[in-house]
Amino acid sequence: MGTSMVDLVQNETIKLLRRRRFLVVVLILLILIPIFTYAQYKSNLTAQERLGTSDWRALLQQQIVDTQNRLSSSRLPEEWREYLKILVSQQQYYLDHDINPSAPGGPTFARGFMDQAVSLFLPMIIVVLAVDIVSAEYSEGTIKLLLTRPVRRWRVLTSKYLTLLLFISLTVIMSLVLSYLISGVVFGYSGWDMPVLTGFTIVGGELDTSTAFMLPQWLYLLLQYGLGWYVCIVVGTISFMVSVLVRSAAAGMGIMMAALISGSILTQMASTWETAKYLFNVNLELTDYLAGTLPPIKGMTLSFSLAVLTIWAVAALVVAYTVFIRRDVTS
Repeated sequence: MGTSMVDLVQNETIKLLRRRRFLVVVLILLILIPIFTYAQYKSNLTAQERLGTSDWRALLQQQIVDTQNRLSSSRLPEEWREYLKILVSQQQYYLDHDINPSAPGGPTFARGFMDQAVSLFLPMIIVVLAVDIVSAEYSEGTIKLLLTRPVRRWRVLTSKYLTLLLFISLTVIMSLVLSYLISGVVFGYSGWDMPVLTGFTIVGGELDTSTAFMLPQWLYLLLQYGLGWYVCIVVGTISFMVSVLVRSAAAGMGIMMAALISGSILTQMASTWETAKYLFNVNLELTDYLAGTLPPIKGMTLSFSLAVLTIWAVAALVVAYTVFIRRDVTS
């Protein structure tokens, strides 16, 4: 009787837990989220002390004034000018409609955390998890044993991929739960039903508020963390391919870290290089589309970024399976 896929996944799960990668990921979250919470708390206090008030309207009004002052600078790059104009329009919209965009609370912190973490922090954590899932078999000398078992190679690789998807999903859920529980100690645990604006669109470099609508924050978080999860799946899939291609975990880590960091730099600098929008690492900030932020390159939309990421993930899987099934492990 052949080994079932459930047994294979169970075996891979035990291997992954034994390597303690997931424990490292949880520890990173447990150390950094309290630091982020404290930084947010200090930032709020500083803003309140500067203005001498805790009234969010006065704070938001001051943010608008500060942004307008930056816009008056003649040395400001044109793409930043467009971004700041849209930011002012958005802040003014919140003010006009009496909505506090950053009402304190665990859910609001969790929303801000995902906005900041989706393009670099979470993908890097996923790389830590994924980058040696196949290459570790080489470093541990178990690859020949693994591939000479009476199990088809594609089944072996599929079990590894399914295990990775499981742990990526757990990591995203842990990010939401820990950011909510830890920040709630400082900011409180309320705010799930707070209205959050979404549906902003960018038309010709201008913010179009005609399609904006309100969602309860719990639903917004569901959409936001769903997009964050998809980004992590794509980064995990590309890391999975690198783990098949490169026999050293350190080399794989270096390749993926370089790709993610260069993507972060490109989103800041590539506004005039249109072709960059077809790179996976420029399309990671999916949650910005929910918030109505100006995309890094004109013409990028949520559906476009989703399509680009999907194509990269599918291509990575095709390469990973092709190489793994055909590889000669006798040498």
